[in-house]
Amino acid sequence: MASHGRPGAVRKLKKGPTIGTGGHGRKALEGKGPTPKAEDRPYHKAYKNKELAERSAAKRGGGRNQASGGRKGKATEEIVTGRNSVVEALRAGIPAKALHVAIRVEMDDRVREALKLATERGVPVMETGKPELDRMTEGAVHQGLMLQIPPYEYADALDLVDETVDKFKRGHIANAPLFIALDGITDPRNLGAIIRSASAFSAHGVMVPERRSVGVTASAWKTSAGAAVRVPVARVGNLNSALKSFKDKGIFVLGLDGDGDISLPELTLGKDPVCLVVGSEGKGLSRLVRENCDQIVSIPIDSAMESLNASMAVGISLYEISRQRSA
Repeated sequence: MASHGRPGAVRKLKKGPTIGTGGHGRKALEGKGPTPKAEDRPYHKAYKNKELAERSAAKRGGGRNQASGGRKGKATEEIVTGRNSVVEALRAGIPAKALHVAIRVEMDDRVREALKLATERGVPVMETGKPELDRMTEGAVHQGLMLQIPPYEYADALDLVDETVDKFKRGHIANAPLFIALDGITDPRNLGAIIRSASAFSAHGVMVPERRSVGVTASAWKTSAGAAVRVPVARVGNLNSALKSFKDKGIFVLGLDGDGDISLPELTLGKDPVCLVVGSEGKGLSRLVRENCDQIVSIPIDSAMESLNASMAVGISLYEISRQRSA
């Protein structure tokens, strides 16, 4: 036995074959495999950031949870990105959940105004790292600013009609119920402009179908110039069923179409409870909706012009109804 330089140290020499483990230690010898990525380790910051980004993406892009025409149905949360867009949204009074500002963002007049407007309105301002902003906006150009828009709370269509009819019968409102229903309108700017006209001419609400139709988005809010705060918008599961219910409640349904039964100046129902229905600029009213209208009204225009924009047609019609009611 050879000494190894320290007292008591001996070297054991192997004498012949030794008994093995029988493979029991194989797993220990194989190791635990490659190290997981940072975002796959629950204790790592990258994992938490990934979960937060996935939740944010799910809120923005998840399926709409919109029940038939009620407050139970809510639009998905939205975001507004970019300095100009964020400032315009805050100027327009769009309801905001939070303003995210990149850490060490380069200050300019737009960033200062966004911070000022958010502070004045009581919108929470959150400093967020640029990588997190990139994830939350899914790579959109945000320029260090992102505004979170909460889901719009839709009114219940039938409840809105019942309440308005009851108020009219009790003398709590001067004019007969007046509503606008959209058939196949998909442009949020059209919806915003229609809401603005509805507010200008004292309409009591706007009805939009659940499917294949625009909802109250940030763009619609902005185009309405604040009118979306004053005019309720309701979702209806089936527009034709809703129109039948309106008629049962004593409301005349008037469809706007270039190929109408009567011309707008000849309309005699302006002072009665009315629901105006407008279709898309290209397709117009659908066949079933036309069948559920009491009258189809056309707006006389120059023959060289094929049709009017939906929001323009609604504005002109509401003006005529308002004129009749004030006469």
